[in-house]
Amino acid sequence: MKLQEVKQSDLYDSLMEESTERPTPQVSVWPDDHVYRGETVTLSCVISGGGVSSWQYSWYKDSIIQQYKLQYYTIRSVTESHTGKYTCRGNETRGSRYSHISNAVKLRVSERPKPVVSVYPDKQLFRGETVTLRCDIQDTGDTEWTYSWTVEKTNNRNIITQCNTQECKINNIQQTDSGKYTCRGKIREQNTEMSDAVTLTVSSDKPQTVLSVSPQQWLTEGDSVTLMCEVINSSTGWTFSWFTVQSLDSDVDYELVSKSSGGSKGIYTVSSVTVKHTGVYMCRAERGDPVYHTEYSNTQTLWITGVSPSVSLIIRPNRSQHFSSESLSLSCEDHSNSTGWTVRRYTDKLKPCSSSDWRSTGTTSTCKISSLNTSDTGVYWCQSESGEKLHPVNISVHNVDVILDSPVHPVTEGDPLTLHCLYRYKNSSNLRAEFYKDGSVVQNQTTGDMMIIPAVSKSHEGFYYCKHPERGESPKSLISVRGESVYQEMFGLKIFTFLLAVCPYLLATVLLVIKCCRLRGESSV
Repeated sequence: MKLQEVKQSDLYDSLMEESTERPTPQVSVWPDDHVYRGETVTLSCVISGGGVSSWQYSWYKDSIIQQYKLQYYTIRSVTESHTGKYTCRGNETRGSRYSHISNAVKLRVSERPKPVVSVYPDKQLFRGETVTLRCDIQDTGDTEWTYSWTVEKTNNRNIITQCNTQECKINNIQQTDSGKYTCRGKIREQNTEMSDAVTLTVSSDKPQTVLSVSPQQWLTEGDSVTLMCEVINSSTGWTFSWFTVQSLDSDVDYELVSKSSGGSKGIYTVSSVTVKHTGVYMCRAERGDPVYHTEYSNTQTLWITGVSPSVSLIIRPNRSQHFSSESLSLSCEDHSNSTGWTVRRYTDKLKPCSSSDWRSTGTTSTCKISSLNTSDTGVYWCQSESGEKLHPVNISVHNVDVILDSPVHPVTEGDPLTLHCLYRYKNSSNLRAEFYKDGSVVQNQTTGDMMIIPAVSKSHEGFYYCKHPERGESPKSLISVRGESVYQEMFGLKIFTFLLAVCPYLLATVLLVIKCCRLRGESSV
């Protein structure tokens, strides 16, 4: 076989050197010189002059003869092995005259391409969004493709008439647009395979975002906190924004504090919080072109406890839980003799105390509620005119018979802690109670209705409640324990500041005493 191919090749080369007086055939191919496996291709050899009937034809592929006599060379069900350069040559049937070898036509056979459909921003969509589908045909080298799109809904496939380009854009998508989408490319009457289907699912609801806080909402200066914003029933493509709520009463005002990209979840982390991070937070997500927004999320509050020697929040009675119908008084006292600090609260929204409950005298602002209601449950704090927030405390009001008397502020490590089980009606015959921490008994009924921890530590942090054998159990309260180092530093700073302030006066006094003593000694002499 190899010997025969060599001889045919030599014959081909010798024919190429024949006289230039001979005619030169022209080879053409139909439907195209680039065809896909399994198709039929026809090559035509045309010799100008002499009449078609007077010629016989020889066909060559890569200089190796393939077929004799026929002017049209048809290859059915082509494969990649048919790729190559094709030429033809004619010889007269009434003589021995040969034509020149024709021009070469390069035939390329490849696997029929299969497009891939991509989706932006996501396959899981919400009513009103804009979605873009793109049909990509890989590794063909061709650029003049036309495209067709189809969608299958409940076993009914339809052509999307408004889409005939590589990208199919659907604006204001609706739930009825849910379905399986496919595309196909076409070039020079040749079609690609149909792409795999991409399923679009459109929800009729507006997308909801959920904001969560980790590890907790109540923090001490220097702690780390993470606010996670998540879009429910979605997967990707969202950009997240976090806001603080700056409103009072019914007016709404949001201030952007952070923005980041993610999939269906966004993370906003503050590595070292300060009291300025105290506030009410919300988040929202957006994606697409044009931009599509989710609804605002639920609110989450961050309450940062710091140390401020100049301002105090005084609560009477001084506990976190209260009976309904009782009275409550909260006062912001400014020890630096400045003004502008007022009591603020957050129940279902940010608001000050009502005008009937609030009064201000000198450097003290007081919020007094004569008859508590469960709707007064919330967080209360002192706020300056510039917006600084100090000493947030959690106040809860309950329409129950038993509450837990626990401190409103975090307890410092090493300090004693006293918990007391209080009853709405004082004339109870049995004043014994059990105390629980995080669901487990820490003190039984044998020691009365009070529990004392002589020196608290971090291990004592948790949710506490008490249980009376007849009147039931109290709501839960969080007991926070803060390290003593911060307060030791603050105490040291106070002493240092005091010494700086009084030392000049002490020194002047000592010098004056010494001088007086000397004068007295001189006068006695």
